[in-house]
Amino acid sequence: MRTLGVDLAAAAKKTAAAVIEWGNGTARLAHLVLDVADEEIARLFGSSDMTGIDCPVGWPDAFLPFLAGHLAFDAHPVLDFDGIEGRRLLAYRDTDRFVTATTGLIPLSVSADRLAHPAMRCAVIQAKISRDHGPQARDGSGRLAEVYPAASLKSWGLLARGYKGRGGAETERLALVLDALRKAAPWLDLAGFDDQLAGSDDMFDALIASLTARAVALGKTVRPDDGHAKAARTEGWIHLPSGGLDGLNGFQR
Repeated sequence: MRTLGVDLAAAAKKTAAAVIEWGNGTARLAHLVLDVADEEIARLFGSSDMTGIDCPVGWPDAFLPFLAGHLAFDAHPVLDFDGIEGRRLLAYRDTDRFVTATTGLIPLSVSADRLAHPAMRCAVIQAKISRDHGPQARDGSGRLAEVYPAASLKSWGLLARGYKGRGGAETERLALVLDALRKAAPWLDLAGFDDQLAGSDDMFDALIASLTARAVALGKTVRPDDGHAKAARTEGWIHLPSGGLDGLNGFQR
């Protein structure tokens, strides 16, 4: 099995991709790259069995009727979302609320935060993947799944915050997180990419996305139940690991 992890930014710069090759009790980081363009992501998707992308793959279901009503001067669908609770429905998806309730982490809003720019690019990438390899379900039931590295790290009992950024404190924190990952997954061969991972939180997040993609492929993530399935099909679904890291390589603690 080959899993692809993508840490998506608004442009190719700071977008990272990581490919892990799995087999016979081994896991090797076979490809790690920064500054990745759309076509390269689509190409890597085509040669991978499962892809985890760190970016929303959809928008809140409430967002489109709200915008359509505003555009058409139709007050009713706009007033349906009056007040702070209404605006929360416009800002956060069902999966965002589930992640917060489950992990305590609050994902950025795809419609009301800087994450909107990467999400627009992600929609274009999904269209390119659909054109080249067929459409992929937004709930992760195909070969593309939405992931959230901080939530994956927390689910695996690892440090999940404080390592993103270029300051000295963030660099030290990233080194600690990487060391903790090595200890928790001694079977993972980083293939000499240690320095690159220690020097780039984007590359590190791509690695975590690829590990999470493996969890998705093995059925070791939390899937949307009947109460969340409908929204997951349109808005997307963040896959949270449901087991330990050892379970990804055929071992279970």
